[in-house]
Amino acid sequence: MKAIVHNTYGDADVLRLADVPTPTIKPDELLVRVRAAGVDRGAWHAMTGLPLAARLGFGPRRPRRQTPGLDLAGVVEATGSAVTGFKPGDEVFGAGSSSWAEYARAKPARLIHKPAHLSFEQAAAIPTSGATALRMLGPVTDKGRDVLVIGAGGGVGSFTVLLAKSRGDTVTAVCSTAKVAAVRGFGADRVIDYTREPITGSYDLVVDIAGNRPLAVLRSLLKPRGTLCIAGGEQGGRFFGGLERNLKALAVSPFIGHTLRAPIVLAGRDDLAALLTIPSPLERSYPLADAATAMHRLAAGRVAGKVVLTNA
Repeated sequence: MKAIVHNTYGDADVLRLADVPTPTIKPDELLVRVRAAGVDRGAWHAMTGLPLAARLGFGPRRPRRQTPGLDLAGVVEATGSAVTGFKPGDEVFGAGSSSWAEYARAKPARLIHKPAHLSFEQAAAIPTSGATALRMLGPVTDKGRDVLVIGAGGGVGSFTVLLAKSRGDTVTAVCSTAKVAAVRGFGADRVIDYTREPITGSYDLVVDIAGNRPLAVLRSLLKPRGTLCIAGGEQGGRFFGGLERNLKALAVSPFIGHTLRAPIVLAGRDDLAALLTIPSPLERSYPLADAATAMHRLAAGRVAGKVVLTNA
């Protein structure tokens, strides 16, 4: 089968299309013929091996898993002997393993049936970014709040804006000039172009995505009992990336009036089901062979919403 592979760490130029063996599934797994696969920051970390601390999982000198990708949408090709609830021919989406390929393995607990109103491309854009946005916003009973989303133009940010508006929150979104129109389209009540004006206001919830602003600055934007949620942080040091700030937030949270959170998210079936009524913020799709182009745009911060890779 065709798959995107990389046998060394680096920028998107290390990615190439190659012929590799079709995966062999275990009794508790499914084999999915991938019609579309999501592109996200997790794939960027796996590709670059950054932060360096993450290589404890990725592989110390070279990637253990040479094909990137988690999110997928496609058609079940085969099921293991212990799998129930799915059969060959079912259209599904969710998270799998090495999804930037024609076929990928997946666990039943990480998939649901794809509804007819979603295309494969729209569905593949949802899992990781959508589930992360759900965690950022907290329980569905938390609604009607003043919410600030910093980094609202990316994958997690676009879903956070869409979900918050669906709950009745008032959303102020922060992004770059190039993404202002797209973020308004996601439904934000107010859009701040951070290159032209300061971030001001007082909020019940601040969601900071892939940023590196000090905790003190972010907390200054919170109401007295407000909550700060941090997702990612690619702008930190080379060894720990943004993890130092995340760990500091978790350490100080029990001792202050604000609640500080930095959740790590793996999309499950309940998450996927909760995201079915939210529009998929899909910007565009690329053929699998153009994975490097898609990743270059993502790394440069030029994607407004989500991009996916497709197989014919």
